[in-house]
Amino acid sequence: MPDVNVIAVLLCAVSSLILGGLWYSPMLFAKPWQRAAGLSEEQAASGNMAVILGTTFLLSLIAAAVFAMFLGRNFGLVPAIGAGFSAGLCWVGASFGINYLFERRPLRLWLINGGYHTLQFTLFGLILGLMN
Repeated sequence: MPDVNVIAVLLCAVSSLILGGLWYSPMLFAKPWQRAAGLSEEQAASGNMAVILGTTFLLSLIAAAVFAMFLGRNFGLVPAIGAGFSAGLCWVGASFGINYLFERRPLRLWLINGGYHTLQFTLFGLILGLMN
């Protein structure tokens, strides 16, 4: 990877898992997310969690690495946070919005999932900006 802080990218991927664990927990949005996604308790609890979490970590690592390449090493903290917020809201959130409109998915689901990714990329910007 061209001039990317690998430790910062790894921390971004870990932060993504931690944020997701909190965001989609019963403390925050687990129940509203399940209802909006149309998932029963059994469906939400099913699946191979090692595969799900491992793949989630890998995909978060890829997203963080590409975002770090996009930012480069000479990006200040505030611009990095702003870029992360913008990427999450305007690239990921807007892309979800387009899909959700055609799939007739509920606004609540878009707000929960888009909100997670907005915070995820904002965190990426924070971490990468601090470790620049």
